[in-house]
Amino acid sequence: VQLQACGGGLVQAGGSLRLSCAASGRTFSYAMGWFRQATGKEREFVAAIAWRSGSTYYADAVKGRFTISRDNAKNTVYLQMNSLIPEDTAVYYCAALTRYSNSYYYRNDAWYDYWGQGTQVTVSS
Repeated sequence: VQLQACGGGLVQAGGSLRLSCAASGRTFSYAMGWFRQATGKEREFVAAIAWRSGSTYYADAVKGRFTISRDNAKNTVYLQMNSLIPEDTAVYYCAALTRYSNSYYYRNDAWYDYWGQGTQVTVSS
């Protein structure tokens, strides 16, 4: 699976961005996730979506502001980010989980098999 993430940029607090992650190659996965890593911090879970059911999962920090969705026909996952705050500043990565179907695994980056290259999101105050 090859993952290509895009859509990052610089935005003022309160603004919005939409990230995209297109999958190619062996595109099957049980779930797709978004993670982020701020400078000097560990990578953290943001959101995940079960590929077949469309069930979604969010970190508490983004719940109600971010929305993850998928387009099966395009093998693409999106992360709509609204009401952005400076604390959302980070490099955002998409990832594919191909070995485990249980949602227990969705929030932990250790279980994901394939990763995109990351896209920078910067929120100014």
